[in-house]
Amino acid sequence: MAKEDAGEKLSKIRHSMAHVMAEAVLQMFPTAQITIGPAIDNGFYYDFDLPRQLVNEDLEEITTRMKAIIAEGKPFVRRVVSRAEARKQFADQTYKLELLEAIPEDEEVSLYSQGGFTDLCRGPHVESTKELKADAFKLMSIAGAYWRGKETNPMLTRIYGTAWENAKDLRLYLQHLEDVEKRDHRKLGKELDLFSLHEEAGPGLVYWHPMGARIRQAIENFWRSEHYANGYEMVYTPHLGRSWLWETSGHLGFYKEGMYPPMEMDKSDYYVKPMNCPFHIMIYKNSKRSYRDLPFRWAELGTVYRYEKAGAMHGLMRVRGFTQDDAHLFVTPDQMNDEILEVLRFSLHMLHAFGFTEINAYLSTKPEKSVGDPARWADATEALRKAIVAEGLSYEIDEGGGAFYGPKIDLKIKDAIGREWQLSTVQFDFNEPERFDMTFVDKDGVEKRPYMIHRALLGSIERFFGVLIEHYAGAFPPWLSPEQIKVIPVGETFFDYAKELEGRLRKEGFRVSADLGDDRMNAKIRNAQQQKIPYMVIIGEREAQNDQVSVRLRTGKQENGLSTQAFIDMVKQKVESKQQL
Repeated sequence: MAKEDAGEKLSKIRHSMAHVMAEAVLQMFPTAQITIGPAIDNGFYYDFDLPRQLVNEDLEEITTRMKAIIAEGKPFVRRVVSRAEARKQFADQTYKLELLEAIPEDEEVSLYSQGGFTDLCRGPHVESTKELKADAFKLMSIAGAYWRGKETNPMLTRIYGTAWENAKDLRLYLQHLEDVEKRDHRKLGKELDLFSLHEEAGPGLVYWHPMGARIRQAIENFWRSEHYANGYEMVYTPHLGRSWLWETSGHLGFYKEGMYPPMEMDKSDYYVKPMNCPFHIMIYKNSKRSYRDLPFRWAELGTVYRYEKAGAMHGLMRVRGFTQDDAHLFVTPDQMNDEILEVLRFSLHMLHAFGFTEINAYLSTKPEKSVGDPARWADATEALRKAIVAEGLSYEIDEGGGAFYGPKIDLKIKDAIGREWQLSTVQFDFNEPERFDMTFVDKDGVEKRPYMIHRALLGSIERFFGVLIEHYAGAFPPWLSPEQIKVIPVGETFFDYAKELEGRLRKEGFRVSADLGDDRMNAKIRNAQQQKIPYMVIIGEREAQNDQVSVRLRTGKQENGLSTQAFIDMVKQKVESKQQL
């Protein structure tokens, strides 16, 4: 309960700070139109219709005015008024009048005032600006925002701020933001030459550079080998299909706005695939299936295409073309519990291998509008819950949060700086087996519907790569590092031996190169550290004569006079165990 109280207090502080900011902006621009100013995660914002565009220097003046308002110690006073009085209060505020008209007739109309500023607001707020700390807030940025989020409405000016109980909390938050910026996958992707996006060639489409492709290959090789080891088979399916496929699956009915437009060929419409599942169903339906054949576990690294609005795209995290680490399981009802438990176990095993240890589960249950037998829903939901409990995961229930076609589990990981990312999903589907008339012959000789389970472990390779970059701040564990070893000769005399050692290490399976450039040794070491290469092997006369290496880690630790074979064994152990340095 104490934690909830702390959250409520912060929310009041931030909402109150938004009102203080609105007062300060009206002092600067008396003719400004004000709209809404809610508290949000880590801060607040307020939207304004202003006579001119703001610049960053304006934030300084707004901040100064806000500190003066806080210092006055104005009480926040709540009044319940009639609609007529509210209309009079906001006679010159167009947006406030529109908000007033949207309040249901059976709800009261409340105003909050501090000094000469009054806002249409439900509250709550702190008692007085005395409770706000002038050294515990910061205005962060200026952005554009459409009124009520509709592109056809006027563009407003949004000012974002953050506010905390004290200066220490603000300082810690700003330090966290600095850490987030340093880890930004777009920044590191450019610095480490991992990937690029080219608006002019097609927004939201990822170009994997050689170093990024090495990491992707390491991910995919591990992904495939683990799937085979856990009883999956690989399939490959087309990138597009006739409209019939998407009409039958329901995508054209429920998801058309997220699909690319059709291409006409041979008097038929073809769509590039937004999902892989209908293709896996077609493979299932290619033969008559018996209960003896099931379960089928079919996995595919299938590239799909979904139309995302320009404003929604964000580096690798939200793109228009991506490779989904997809799998579909077709099981009998009797196999459901065991298969779900195994899917969850496998998901956790994979996430742990990539270094994620804090994992929470979210169980989404039957919504009001759904398809499928209620008894099946109950059985499937219970199977998911039992699997979560069996694996000892903490979980939350999202009542009614399942898709209309089945309940699901979402797994969310916490990264190195405590941010939560949703990765794995295990989703039942009672819809597609019906739509595609999928059957199997049961032991009693009667045709029955299989249960279909959608399962993604990493979500998509692109987004997962972005999460990995930020989790490790680009300093990947040796097994994922695009270049694991850099051979650095102390001088040109040892270039031939450096090339020989490079070849030897490559034959051992390492991703390695020798730096034979003109830079001095210290510059080569510095360059390797900037590229976050785990191991720098420095060789001179002693190393060449004695089959030894001097090893410098990117962390700065160094070990001299290590036999080359001992070094090889050490790195192999790190790579095979998937350990960090």
